[in-house]
Amino acid sequence: MKRQLLLLLGVVLCACTPNPYGRGVPASYVPLLDAAFEETPRADSLRALLSDTPCEEREAMAYLIAWMPRGDRDTMSLDLLREDVHYACRARSEFEWAQKLPDSIFLNEVLPYAAVDEVRDSWRADFYRRFAPRVAGCKTLREAFEAVNRSLRDEVQVDYNTLREKTNQSPAESMRQHMASCTGLSVLLVDALRAVGVPARFAGTAAWHDNRGNHSWTEVWLDGEWHFAEYYYAGLNEAWFLADAGKASPDDRAHAVYAVSFRPTGDWFPMVWSESSREVHAVNVSQRYIDLSASRESEQVKQGTHVWVSFRMFRDARHAAESGDRVAANVDVFNADGLQVGGGRTAGPTQDMNDVLKFLLEKNHSYLFRYTNGADRPVEMKVEVGDAPMTVDGYWE
Repeated sequence: MKRQLLLLLGVVLCACTPNPYGRGVPASYVPLLDAAFEETPRADSLRALLSDTPCEEREAMAYLIAWMPRGDRDTMSLDLLREDVHYACRARSEFEWAQKLPDSIFLNEVLPYAAVDEVRDSWRADFYRRFAPRVAGCKTLREAFEAVNRSLRDEVQVDYNTLREKTNQSPAESMRQHMASCTGLSVLLVDALRAVGVPARFAGTAAWHDNRGNHSWTEVWLDGEWHFAEYYYAGLNEAWFLADAGKASPDDRAHAVYAVSFRPTGDWFPMVWSESSREVHAVNVSQRYIDLSASRESEQVKQGTHVWVSFRMFRDARHAAESGDRVAANVDVFNADGLQVGGGRTAGPTQDMNDVLKFLLEKNHSYLFRYTNGADRPVEMKVEVGDAPMTVDGYWE
């Protein structure tokens, strides 16, 4: 019965009103394709590719050709485009959750062959073969997300390591080295999810509110809205960086949170590894993180399960009283399982004495506070958090 319905759907799609680009291509694409072909020296090859694409896959191919960056349109392997479209459409026809996706979500968040500006790899067929068996028993988008996210690290054998060759690594580059930073890890999760019809997109910030660094992660579309996730499974909307993302500045590009869009949006993603580029389209999603962080914090305080822990950094134990004794330093917090639950930068000597780095941590749990001191040596402090607010002091020297 399912196969008959899919065949019927293909017949309906192929019954579209004829236009210069053949059946299966909605009329709304005609001016977009005309403009795209006008700009590229490979117009004839791309027209032939579109014409040779099976009718039921033709709109997907038209979407990519219409909106792909000009550099890709001029140079990207046509076989790679063909493979991407075929396996994306195969996932949509095969998985129940993908069949239910709105066309706009499928085309912009499942179909695209790239997460950001990484090298264009032939990843989709490989990831389909790897992860289709993992989601074989799933019935919903959420179940499919869980299955992929939980198994991803063991499947691709890539771990976080800043010794990786470059920031914006493709799946093949990360898997060859068995290492990637947050950008490469996020690309892996985006692509693995897309390979089995789960809508996903690349997200991140060029700099946290305190300028201590940048970060990238993945957003997943479930239940009609976007959620965030990390390469190392922690669940939806559960990650160490939420409090930092909640301090984003929507009107300040350097400190806002953006999510990538394949289709143009009138805005672009600020890539710290390619600051002058404007080719990766994006939407500003800062306010969603601000609202989510505030809601999460309010709920934890209301429930009485968490307590505020302040952290101050001083020169040394003998100089730990005056504002001038303070040192600005990056501090990360980890729970007993080794998972990062927070991070921030302490106030320096010229900041107000009331300006103190704070973390909302679960009561009656152990935490590790880690930083690098003035001698460039790692320092780890074990802290037992009780029922009452507390202050922890670190020393730079």
